Amino acid sequence: MSMEPQGKNLVGLSEAGAGDKSFKSYNPTLGAEIEPEFVGASSEEVDRAMQLAGEAFPVFRRKSGEERAVFLEKIADEIEAIGDPLLERCDAETGLGIPRLTGERGRTCGQLRLFASLAREGSWVDARIDTAIPDREPLPKPDARLMLMPLGPVVVFGASNFPLAFSAAGGDTASALAAGCPVVVKAHRSHAGTAELVGRAIQAAVKACGMPEGTFSMIHGDGRDVGTALVQHPITKAVGFTGSLKGGRALFDLAAARPEPIPVYAEMGSLNPVFILPGALEERGEAFAQGLCGSVTLGVGQFCTNPGLVLGLEGDSMDKFIGAAESAFGEAAPATMLNPGIRDAYEAGLETFDKTDGVALVAKSSTAVDAVATQAGAHVWTTDIDAFASNPELSEEVFGPTTLVVKCKAKNELIRAANQLEGHLTATIHGTEKDLEEHLDLVEILERKVGRIIFNGFPTGVEVCHSMHHGGPYPATSDGRSTSVGTAAIFRFTRLVCFQDFPQVGLPDELRDDNPCGIWRIVNGEQTNGAV
Repeated sequence: MSMEPQGKNLVGLSEAGAGDKSFKSYNPTLGAEIEPEFVGASSEEVDRAMQLAGEAFPVFRRKSGEERAVFLEKIADEIEAIGDPLLERCDAETGLGIPRLTGERGRTCGQLRLFASLAREGSWVDARIDTAIPDREPLPKPDARLMLMPLGPVVVFGASNFPLAFSAAGGDTASALAAGCPVVVKAHRSHAGTAELVGRAIQAAVKACGMPEGTFSMIHGDGRDVGTALVQHPITKAVGFTGSLKGGRALFDLAAARPEPIPVYAEMGSLNPVFILPGALEERGEAFAQGLCGSVTLGVGQFCTNPGLVLGLEGDSMDKFIGAAESAFGEAAPATMLNPGIRDAYEAGLETFDKTDGVALVAKSSTAVDAVATQAGAHVWTTDIDAFASNPELSEEVFGPTTLVVKCKAKNELIRAANQLEGHLTATIHGTEKDLEEHLDLVEILERKVGRIIFNGFPTGVEVCHSMHHGGPYPATSDGRSTSVGTAAIFRFTRLVCFQDFPQVGLPDELRDDNPCGIWRIVNGEQTNGAV
């Protein structure tokens, strides 16, 4: 496998590049384009990728959990086999740095192997069996058997801010493949070369494991043309997306307008409010300021879990916290953002803060930014609850290393602010045990507003595990019942199928009496991994 991108689309097991639009990746650190030239997919190539996925689905969906597990593990092995050239190309395209990208590669391969273990064990299909009672009065009870089955070909859109973990072989791809769904990835143009290298690793795994050709494709192109064509293609059965509210909502609307509407699982950003309660503010307000600055500036603020809003009560403790935040944010060094478009949007968000009455700048990075290196500096702002409530633009995400501190006069204003929140991915509470006892009503509100509630921590850093939830009510996501991180992500790409009064020979292995898969099932209301 070539360790350098060739600028190609990967359609099944073939290379392609017949589109009439081309582009180059951009090195944000150097402020220059980098080779090679990437050719967007033609409409014929988009159709070919989807046709191959449609042909692969009947075969791939029937692969055993063990076969899919081996396939996922092979993808991880092939990604690791690329070695340093993958990290170097990724750093050149994103400016994220080798240490960060080394960790992200580990996360990417780790989640592939985690989904492999899920597929191998098999109980995720949630099999349920209710045996027949033919002599039940007044009507006989039929034999009914239920399980989750793969939905069909899935289109995945790569995210700008995670070139490995939410890209070609990221969580959406891993969970869809684990469920038995072929995947067509629309690569993000900010890291097109990285996506191609990873795509070739997946191609190699498809060949090595004897999977059908259309199990995976990866294509480049303009979001308006190629992205629209993928979502509207009749073979597409679901979409995974991580990005902006505008982009996610556009895909959602396209999918809803199809003759056959399909689900779009879009993760679209969040303010991730942080509430610092009085006891914690008094005990450790200055330490909280340091931790907040570290979380806000992590990855130049380019995380969907960036804490962009802080709420607490005004007073001496708040003043000390603000003073500590002024020092911490002033000392924070500017750093390179992913691309000029993201940097420009960040600066536009800062300008909105600056022009809003009642919002004041507390501090910003004291070191000047290098515009050529696509740098952004850290900022922290303050306002009061009245200005926050009367200016809806202050509730919009500013993607980058900035946060807004809202000073409230009393607990009722904290509760007012919590009730006015839209849907977010996370909310954080910093407090003592006494604080928590006195603010259980705040917790109850946040349960309705977010997908993950953190106590005495920070929302950046999402653990990939069985119990993680990375989602939230709209507009954080298009479907707050689903997650894009953790093994529960597999459920997005499945649907329930019930078999009634079927002979054993016609049943999937997971629903047969002898339970050849050895999975846990609910049989007549009791959980068991034994035979019926």
